[in-house]
Amino acid sequence: MNAQVFRKSSSREETASETSLKATLSRLSKVGELYEKQPDGKVICFACGHRCKILKGLPGICRVRFNQEGTLYVPTGYVGALQLDPVEKKPFFHALPGSRALSFGMLGCDYHCSYCQNWVTSQALKDPAAAAMADTIPITPSEFVALALEKGAKIVTSTYNEPLITSEWAVEIFKEARKKGLVTSYVSNGNGTPEVISYIKPWVDLYKVDLKSFQDKNYRKLGGKLETVKTTIQALVENGFWVEIVTLVIPGFNDSDEELRNIARFLKGISPYLPWHVTAFHKDYKMTDPENTSAEALIRAARIGHEEGLVFVYPGNLPDEVGDFENTYCPFCQKILIRRSGYGILENRVKNGDCPDCCSRIPGIWMKNDGAIVKNLLNHQFHGH
Repeated sequence: MNAQVFRKSSSREETASETSLKATLSRLSKVGELYEKQPDGKVICFACGHRCKILKGLPGICRVRFNQEGTLYVPTGYVGALQLDPVEKKPFFHALPGSRALSFGMLGCDYHCSYCQNWVTSQALKDPAAAAMADTIPITPSEFVALALEKGAKIVTSTYNEPLITSEWAVEIFKEARKKGLVTSYVSNGNGTPEVISYIKPWVDLYKVDLKSFQDKNYRKLGGKLETVKTTIQALVENGFWVEIVTLVIPGFNDSDEELRNIARFLKGISPYLPWHVTAFHKDYKMTDPENTSAEALIRAARIGHEEGLVFVYPGNLPDEVGDFENTYCPFCQKILIRRSGYGILENRVKNGDCPDCCSRIPGIWMKNDGAIVKNLLNHQFHGH
């Protein structure tokens, strides 16, 4: 699709689609929890790192959290996207391999990435083309969880837009999901706050963060700050979430050896067992100038990660083109544990969370033989037996 279609003037008039969508979302709202009232009628929102101070009658940067007469209203009661995915697609490689995740998204985002792959949901309140295509499907938490169970999902995931800005709704769903033994997860840009991490901590098991660059100037272009994401990653690990990191490797944007090495060193400083996915960019949305990422570039990034001391580095989005890098090996005896092809699991030898050869604990969230979940978290110490 021609990217020029989306480059509209900031002074344009609102389209009928945008007006209709705003009206719908206004109805699908409830009083939020992640905010603080101010004496002058403003509210301070804590859902994401922008910490918006929102005037009466206006939304925050995300456009879906808004101040109505001094009270913050937030999204509820619908999904804008719904799909059953392999958990490897999220991607989580160390969380119930081979399981299915019922994934849902709402509308809105606190970033404006020019290469967004989920732009219809994420940019629906900022882009007239997205607004014309976006949809809302009313659903209750119990209906969603019933659907997950019907489809055989073991995991439910908030994704397709930024989950932090719709955390109140995710928590509603996850409370019901936990009652049925489902694992819960966020797929996020990591633009968090201490308040939102504390709020979701009791209800979110898995958390994937997009670490988009290691240059603050690049983050500013996308609408965020590097330091906020770094702090969030550290806090997530310290607070006992299972965390995996993704960097979309974009030629000319973040693919230099120096930048990739700096990312790997930062992650190693948190935990050498923190999985790092280096995935392939393809031309999308408004970013159509760089070439698509090659398998060779991903293998280079993976080798840099290993050189800097990361144990689990996975090139992604190019199945069967990156050799053995798709697989998981025991960090202590080096025997193969999980053999993959793209999102498919060809073999899984992890037994009750351990390596079957040396009996060492393997970092991740695993299913025991009796169906129970074992959590070998990154804030634990791991040693070979």
